[in-house]
Amino acid sequence: MYYVSKRMEISGSHRLTLSYESKCSNIHGHNWIVTVYCRAEQLNKDGMVCDFTHIKQLIHDRLDHAHLNDILPFNPTAENLARWITEQIPECYKTTVRESEGNTAVYLAIDPDPTPAGL
Repeated sequence: MYYVSKRMEISGSHRLTLSYESKCSNIHGHNWIVTVYCRAEQLNKDGMVCDFTHIKQLIHDRLDHAHLNDILPFNPTAENLARWITEQIPECYKTTVRESEGNTAVYLAIDPDPTPAGL
């Protein structure tokens, strides 16, 4: 099994629709740290799990410096972002979205085989 990860910083704004009063219901921004984890049993014809540039185009280039409420069809919580990002890349099995130093959401699409340290 081959594993790769791609880490990106995405700057953007959003506002959350919540069932309770919160300052997060106001438009505000983050510098999210997103890590995409991909795997494949066989490398593609180019010798890769997937191209890091394609991951950047699919995720970073679409979300960076955007107001997420305008481009995503769901409440843009860190958890929902993690799932959406995972679903954009066929080889992706896991995504972490760090919203701030102490707040990270993880979406795991499948129960992966044990991964090498650091991935």
